[in-house]
Amino acid sequence: MALKPEPTAPFHSVQYALRVLETISRHADGVTDVQIARETGLSPGQLAHLLSMLRREGYVEQVADGAYVVGESLLLLGSGGNREQALRDKLRDSVGAAVYISRYIDGEVKILHYADGPLAPKVNEWAEFRRTAHASAVGKCLLAQLDHDGRKDHLSRHKTARLTSRTITNEKVLFHKLDSQPPTVPVLDLQEYAVGTVCAAVPITAGSTVGCLALSMPLEHAHRLRQAADTLNRKAAPVLLSLAI
Repeated sequence: MALKPEPTAPFHSVQYALRVLETISRHADGVTDVQIARETGLSPGQLAHLLSMLRREGYVEQVADGAYVVGESLLLLGSGGNREQALRDKLRDSVGAAVYISRYIDGEVKILHYADGPLAPKVNEWAEFRRTAHASAVGKCLLAQLDHDGRKDHLSRHKTARLTSRTITNEKVLFHKLDSQPPTVPVLDLQEYAVGTVCAAVPITAGSTVGCLALSMPLEHAHRLRQAADTLNRKAAPVLLSLAI
């Protein structure tokens, strides 16, 4: 599998966040941001951004004297059981849609996990996801992380079949859209895979691993897609962090 030479999203910040959590965990009575910066080597700006994200997600808490301690979310991660499913359910509820975690493994699109519910139905896989990367938000997000040769190889094995009237079947047009997709903007599927369904996906790349976080919702909820996609984008780093812990 060939990857683009540059990462598509700044998820190296997850590695820094793990460093911060490790530092805070070593100080049971709390630790100041000055001490955290000293032990992690992070700049004040980097640390402030990470601490804000970690507090928002409940991984750390700030006590009365300003010191940081381990938060409830981090404690729950150590409880075992179905923690990963609980995390996916929490994400589903926060975006108000079915959510999916996908990876590109051995040249194929794989949906590894999903969370749906009565108010957040998952997509009906009427055409195999692994064969329809050109049409789905998940597939396009994964293909966007490959280089030209990697995409050509994939499409040589899985032709760009027309699934709906909106499906892009022209390889040149598809590649142009993938190349012009900003890495910080969610990839959208507006009834390209299935009539009556809209989707969004954001990359969760870590090292050489190509992956994405996605959501889907019925067309009647399309007015919420942009807001849900923005929420998904904000949650991508915390989700990757949760899976890394």
